[in-house]
Amino acid sequence: MSNPSSSWVAQFNPGDRVEISPRDVGFRGSWYAGTVVRREAKNTNRYVVEYDQLYVDESGEKLLQETLDWIQLHPPPPPPEKKVQFKFEDEVEAFYSDGWWEGAIIAEHSGGKFAVFLRGFEEQIVFEEKDLRLPVQWVKRKWEPRFEQVQREKENSNCSKEVMKFTQGMQVEVLTDEDGLKGAWFDATIIEPSGEDKYLIEYKTLRNDDDTEFLREVIRACNIRPCPPEIIVVDGFKVWDEVDAYYNEGWWVGVIAKVLINSNYEVSFIEYDEKITFNQADLRPHQDWLNDKWVVPSDV
Repeated sequence: MSNPSSSWVAQFNPGDRVEISPRDVGFRGSWYAGTVVRREAKNTNRYVVEYDQLYVDESGEKLLQETLDWIQLHPPPPPPEKKVQFKFEDEVEAFYSDGWWEGAIIAEHSGGKFAVFLRGFEEQIVFEEKDLRLPVQWVKRKWEPRFEQVQREKENSNCSKEVMKFTQGMQVEVLTDEDGLKGAWFDATIIEPSGEDKYLIEYKTLRNDDDTEFLREVIRACNIRPCPPEIIVVDGFKVWDEVDAYYNEGWWVGVIAKVLINSNYEVSFIEYDEKITFNQADLRPHQDWLNDKWVVPSDV
């Protein structure tokens, strides 16, 4: 088991330019420009930061400072390597009210403008292309596409090629499209084929609306995968490790944000802007099912 103090790694230095995810509920899902003032203490990964455009009060005389966990900070994202062609249903971040806010394109207008539904404001706003960017996440000190982008690309890739054939009674994991459960994998059993590249499955943990039996659904084969092989974790997880956490009857992808005592870990679900504490018994190393084989993300 790792010692909590040994997992601490300095992420930022005083003077570093960063983007900040404010801790107030009303700012959830947004990123604001700022600067690292100092580390809170020598052996912590909490930082005092100062915003560029948020102030202590309405007078606008003093810039706001906050003390935040490292998971709420990231460097300013680099510009895209090539021009981004935004389109309908793209997940984006839009520059609004001095910060970058999560949203989705719901309509395309002439003149390079897009109607975006901003979740934080629950309203539709039209933006010019220059005020939009694709979401990325800072993982293991490098930029990666946001989880939902990667997941969509994997689904599209899997569904555009010949997929694995499953047999009756086979134990599998299923990716559901149900609201509130998107992105999680659930244990299930193959009941029978149901049309071309589709299967009737029965969940092992999800039940029907009447709670009388386990839920059955017809699922596309590209949203079904074999159960991953067990990987024995001898020395415990460390900060930045990608894991699957068992939560609400399913497996959710997260990142170890903090090593606690007694084999407990604080896991950050970056795409949901949420952190939850888990025991190691409810975690497993994250693996991807790619090209009909299991792949473990490389350590960096």
